[in-house]
Amino acid sequence: MATKDQPKPLMPHATATWLVDNTALSFEQIAEFCGLHILEVQAMADDLAGSKYTGRDPVHSGELTQGEIEKGQADPSYSLKMHKAPVEVTRTKGPRYTPVSKRQDKPDGIAWILRNHPEVSDAQIGKLIGTTRNTIGAIRDRSHWNIQNITPKDPVTLGLCSQRELDAMVAKAAKRAGVTEDADAPVKSERNDREKLIEELRAERDDKAKAAGEAAQEAEAEAWLARKREAEAEEQKIDPESGFI
Repeated sequence: MATKDQPKPLMPHATATWLVDNTALSFEQIAEFCGLHILEVQAMADDLAGSKYTGRDPVHSGELTQGEIEKGQADPSYSLKMHKAPVEVTRTKGPRYTPVSKRQDKPDGIAWILRNHPEVSDAQIGKLIGTTRNTIGAIRDRSHWNIQNITPKDPVTLGLCSQRELDAMVAKAAKRAGVTEDADAPVKSERNDREKLIEELRAERDDKAKAAGEAAQEAEAEAWLARKREAEAEEQKIDPESGFI
């Protein structure tokens, strides 16, 4: 069995997506290796997840070997073992670098923080997201040139920061504002939202399965009725031209 302190993939959701699409590993094995809930993996497989992830090949990144995947496919109870732990990225001084493909999402992430965590300072937001105070101020007072198209979105979901970094920033801002007792509230809220999403996905999947079962029963009943009518007609041997037996 894999140890609980085994490191997780650098991009767990993207890695799980790739394993679902390219291997015959069980949902339990993928969830355990990636450190996710099994229902999240099932949602990815059913295309019910709220966010779509581009698959990340753990073999190419060196986190898994093909031999390890084959062991897991041969034995559903086998726990995958990390081949090479991802290198932990440490922050350095200076503005955060954001890939070009993610830069257009910054205003949405800033708007989300301003709406959900007003106690966070502009300096903290700028350091977390990698933006300027002018941009933050323009979004706050709705003078930003693209304000009509800005939609508040969780910066973690957008890939602009990690959940740990966001939680640490919120806790620090709450402590400075003198609301230490509520410092864990954002974390709990995020967890509740995640659990609620999982419950909704599970309920939706159950409803689909129930509907499919009912449709199959109806189709079977109709087929049985059609066979019965054919048998009755055959027994009566009605002449289709004269209408007599």
